[in-house]
Amino acid sequence: MSETRTIAVVITGRVQGVSYRAWTQSEARARNLVGTVRNRDDGAVEAMFSGPSDAVAQMETLCLSGPPGARVTDVAVRNCDDIPMLSSFEILRG
Repeated sequence: MSETRTIAVVITGRVQGVSYRAWTQSEARARNLVGTVRNRDDGAVEAMFSGPSDAVAQMETLCLSGPPGARVTDVAVRNCDDIPMLSSFEILRG
């Protein structure tokens, strides 16, 4: 059984207006991860992923490319000590 890992990521580039949040939710749920994703006012997308460390690592890699239409220039990753108290992966508005 894999150890639980939680990360916060900020994805920059052309990542808004290309369904990045919906794509992230779909990919995270397919890996049984919990967390959130939201658009930021500065044009970036911010997400938190929590679950088995191998599945979190897969999402970290997937965020480098994103959905069709996205042009990712950077993914900043920070490990988190807190595990989100969520039961699924949700898109946050605003």
